[in-house]
Amino acid sequence: MKDTTKEFFASSWSIDNRTSIYVLAVIISLMGIFSYNSLPKERFPDIVIPTIYVSTIYPGASPADMENLITKPMEKRIKSINGVKKVTSNSIQDFSNIIVEFNTGIDVATCKQKVKDEVDKSKPDLPSDLKNPPGVQEIDFSEIPIMFVNLYGDYDLNKLKKYADEVKDRVESQKEITRVDIVGALNREIQV
Repeated sequence: MKDTTKEFFASSWSIDNRTSIYVLAVIISLMGIFSYNSLPKERFPDIVIPTIYVSTIYPGASPADMENLITKPMEKRIKSINGVKKVTSNSIQDFSNIIVEFNTGIDVATCKQKVKDEVDKSKPDLPSDLKNPPGVQEIDFSEIPIMFVNLYGDYDLNKLKKYADEVKDRVESQKEITRVDIVGALNREIQV
């Protein structure tokens, strides 16, 4: 009887040439490390998601009225815009908001103008006693705070404010920080 053992060429060659396989593994590993180190990295990358926020205030309107009189007419027009990925709306007492997310790769200023145009076209469908026109704003994710620091203690407010100013100066000295705000601290006033 004949021995009919079949061998796979690549595995047989690898077993016979171990040194070549070790050298190849080292080369591939070094190339991977070099590629990883040459990749651009950012701690806080600029995230651009074309998102527009439409808000409307109509005092005295119930949530159902806000939806039927304000949100739906604008939503209908906004959904007809080319490139809209998702429209989310919320109607509560006296207030309506619509968040419009566009496909990536579209200029945010262009998106904002398109939404503004459609909101303006929907104004005849809105109640005539609407005092303020709907506000259209872009949502800039780089402006969303990434950290909150709360200071409190058994100290007088001036001492806490002074410490908050020191912390603010130290945090602002970092090059990656765009802005630091102190909220809730009273400014010292002298009345004569």
